[in-house]
Amino acid sequence: MPRLIFKILFKISVFCLFLFAFTSCIKEISPNVIFILTDDQGFGDLGIYGASDIDTPYLDSIAKEGAYFTSYYSTQPVCSASRASILTGCYPDRLGVHNAYSPGSKVGLNPDETTIAELLKAKGYNTAIFGKWHLGDAPKFQPRKQGFDEYFGILYSNDMWPKHPQQGTVFNFPEIKLYENETPLRALEDQTFLTGALTDKAIDFIKKNKNDPFFIYLPHPQPHVPLFASKNFKDTQKRGLYGDVINEIDNSVGQILNTLKDEGLEENTIIIYTSDNGPWLSYGGHSGSSGIFREGKGTNWEGGHRVPGIVYYPRKIAPNTRIDAPAMGIDWLPTIASFTGSKLPKKKIDGASLVPLLTGETNISPHKNFFFYYRTNELHAVRHKNWKLYLPHTYRTLNGRKGRNDGYPVPYDMNEIKIPKLFNLEVDPSETNDIAIDNQQIVNHILMIADSVRYVLGDNLKGIKGREVRKVGRID
Repeated sequence: MPRLIFKILFKISVFCLFLFAFTSCIKEISPNVIFILTDDQGFGDLGIYGASDIDTPYLDSIAKEGAYFTSYYSTQPVCSASRASILTGCYPDRLGVHNAYSPGSKVGLNPDETTIAELLKAKGYNTAIFGKWHLGDAPKFQPRKQGFDEYFGILYSNDMWPKHPQQGTVFNFPEIKLYENETPLRALEDQTFLTGALTDKAIDFIKKNKNDPFFIYLPHPQPHVPLFASKNFKDTQKRGLYGDVINEIDNSVGQILNTLKDEGLEENTIIIYTSDNGPWLSYGGHSGSSGIFREGKGTNWEGGHRVPGIVYYPRKIAPNTRIDAPAMGIDWLPTIASFTGSKLPKKKIDGASLVPLLTGETNISPHKNFFFYYRTNELHAVRHKNWKLYLPHTYRTLNGRKGRNDGYPVPYDMNEIKIPKLFNLEVDPSETNDIAIDNQQIVNHILMIADSVRYVLGDNLKGIKGREVRKVGRID
């Protein structure tokens, strides 16, 4: 009898150990990550953010079924700098990355920096990028040298080609080529197929890697000018061609979401959707909308930075999670690291995990201060809590003029801020009422904060070289 009891207890123990191991494995399944980035899309270009003239049912749906930020900032109002920030968790000025790289650039994202792709590869993820890279087109800077297993797309902006409206007068761009890994496939003569082709690549990658964790970075070249929509989406939206483009991107998100559902991957996949900066307003009807916010791309006013920010992750994020606390592009790497249990880079980063905000543990931003740089290491503005202080600098503006509606830009004026301007974003998000004179104590406090970051990241307007700035990648 004791022997029988022993055997029964032994079997129960073995079963319990198996059950514990099995449930532990279930809990530790790594989530897939799909990061969708659009180019020059404004805050007011999705239904969830107030657009009434563009149909975006899929994006509105995942925002309502997940989380959406009302105060999410791209790190800089320009392509290369903001993309470097997303992939590394750093202010681009820490990396020495500035502006937008042209074809044949001698610089690029330093391969010594750790990208999201490299972080996840160390965790056993399969990684891919389908779309616009724009972090250096030299071989040593291309995506597969930065942690990606597969690449399909273009190496810089879709307007850097011989058909640019200012070709021959301002620019002299070579042919833009479509790449598969390191191999140029052909010159890109027409772009109407591109959104669909990138979507197909993403779907194929999902199906191919459905049994292993994967990371897809999907940086659409659209809606950066020149605008292209395929025939099934052209002339369908009230906003014109720009609306057609956004509607096609929304459909792309829908196709990806349906694929995840079909493969049983939806619950365990994180989808992040945002834009690299605000709308390029000089292109008029071919640009997006900043909504209620001032100015657009190429400025540090709210319209240049404040863009859509959506995160969908059914396993962790409750539906209708609206987040009013501010966040920035520097925060994606540590957020993804937290969700996936990945180790942070050894080198210092500037971002912080947004997981507590996304899961409802807190409603307070992980940052008290945000720093707004532009051009080559110029500090233009600082946000401290709900206050935003603009420092002396020049900025481009249309001064109320409207752009054209034919894909051609109109010239900007240059305005100058000579003395600091202060705005309370909580009551004045459109930045119409400068209250610096009546709030000198706050102005002085933020000026001290600005001084402190200058000695870390630098400021060419003050002739200060930051002590923590790292070397940008450079070809010999």
